[in-house]
Amino acid sequence: MTPTDLKFVRDHIASRIIGQESFIDSMLICLLSDGHLLVEGMPGLAKTTAVKALADALEGDFHRIQFTPDLLPSDLIGTDIYRHEKGEFEFRPGPLFHNILLADEVNRAPAKVQSALLESMAEHQITVGLRTYPLPKLFMVLATQNPVEQEGTYHLPEAQLDRFLMQAVVTYPSRDEELRILELDAQQQKEPDSPPPTRLSQTDLFEMRRDVAGIYLDPKLHSYIVDLVQATRQPKLYDADLGRWCRFGASPRASIAVARCARARAWLDGESFVAPHHIQAVAPEILRHRLLLTFEAEAEGVTTDVFVNRLLTLVAIP
Repeated sequence: MTPTDLKFVRDHIASRIIGQESFIDSMLICLLSDGHLLVEGMPGLAKTTAVKALADALEGDFHRIQFTPDLLPSDLIGTDIYRHEKGEFEFRPGPLFHNILLADEVNRAPAKVQSALLESMAEHQITVGLRTYPLPKLFMVLATQNPVEQEGTYHLPEAQLDRFLMQAVVTYPSRDEELRILELDAQQQKEPDSPPPTRLSQTDLFEMRRDVAGIYLDPKLHSYIVDLVQATRQPKLYDADLGRWCRFGASPRASIAVARCARARAWLDGESFVAPHHIQAVAPEILRHRLLLTFEAEAEGVTTDVFVNRLLTLVAIP
């Protein structure tokens, strides 16, 4: 399999939204790396539309869940139903048993619901009572959240944030892009959206994942990845300001994520090996939700992106 075999998926998503190339790349990288994606952006930026377009181009089941404060764990994982005719309980699967799951406004659900979602993301399984049920081999969570609205929201636990392979930030479109959005909307009013002519089969997707896993990553770049992640835990060794800004660095899961995503980035670029620029391209979206900054950094207007970008300039490439 080659990146050309994935081109129609990208083209289909691009036909539904204008711009947002980085966001589309993040979805494809997570898809190829068997990971989950956290999407952050203001309302109305086509986050949900993009996820639906991705699901349309894949062979598999899609389900959207609107997270609300009154959501229960059983609304996600399912529940045991008593069958009078059989005289026994029968498990009725919930939305988590779909292949592609859109968790809309994920930070509006309380802790018990987040816990149920965390098990599915971490273990690819769910537990109901005394029984554990495996999830489909293709299982991907794409969760959205509003970055500014705080009323009726719950802070996502760090353990759950760490389970997201990447965090994509969707920004406002440019003036030209917004003009094209108006044209696209007018066209869609006249002609309803048509499904893609073909869908990516799960067999082909798993073959692509095997190809991505086979991309060569030099041991020296292994050291570079580890140095980057280690630097988030001891930033004062590189820069005094970085030391003041960061409370907690990234876990070893970040190193694994950088290696996986760098391979996927190289594969999408048509390369047979990972280069340093592939690592630098994916590092911000992997590290931005895994770092905890100090109150001092927040007071100075420093974001995790600022922190990571400075770190990338300081950690030497072997």
